[in-house]
Amino acid sequence: MVADIEPEAAREVAAEIGCTEFCANVASESDVQMLVDETLKKHGQIDLFCSNAGLGVEGDYCAPDRDWLRSWEVNVMAHVFAARAVLPSMLARHEGYLLQTVSAAGLLTMLGSAPYSVTKHAALGLAEWLNITYGDQGIKVSAVCPLGVKTRMLERAEFGGGTFLLEDAIEPDEVAAAVIHGLAAEHFLITPHAKVREYVRRKADDYERWLGGMRRLQASMTPIKPAHKKPSVAGSGTGAGLPKTST
Repeated sequence: MVADIEPEAAREVAAEIGCTEFCANVASESDVQMLVDETLKKHGQIDLFCSNAGLGVEGDYCAPDRDWLRSWEVNVMAHVFAARAVLPSMLARHEGYLLQTVSAAGLLTMLGSAPYSVTKHAALGLAEWLNITYGDQGIKVSAVCPLGVKTRMLERAEFGGGTFLLEDAIEPDEVAAAVIHGLAAEHFLITPHAKVREYVRRKADDYERWLGGMRRLQASMTPIKPAHKKPSVAGSGTGAGLPKTST
């Protein structure tokens, strides 16, 4: 089964790989539940659930509430909804795999976007918690944490740090190859960019030095202009108006 918020995109991929398409907004728990229910009805069980949707918006702590909310819905709650929907049947048979696309931003940070950085840290925290809590009950969890990937989200560079990531950006096929290898080895952390692990080591070895280096990198970029505006009213959580992008 392949799902996308864009029906035509789901149809195109499904036709290419020979599977069933499903139109779903992963920011909606009912949509995710329907996807899982339909898959169970057609195939009996789900061996691997891939949570891949994500979005990035530019902004600091003053980013509109709507941008914070939709980042939270897609970058974090979509993984929560997937776990709620799929784990009961997996736990019942003591077997199943959750693959969650996070980002190197969850391990490091994302210059130019507070909403993206914060929600990706939360997504990684959820993946770790699921792995620790259910790992001895037959549930496997992997988190994919790439740097730049050549998708529409990066090409649009909606957040300032996106342009910095372009120089090391890789093709989605390269990420897929790393994911296949990581799943086969049952690695929790899958890093298609080898340098990410080195950055994480440097961060852990000397946090203050790492922060200083990131501040210097931030200083070399166009500064974020604080949006001193009245906070926008939070949305209803339906996902209406979400950018049609994925990581």
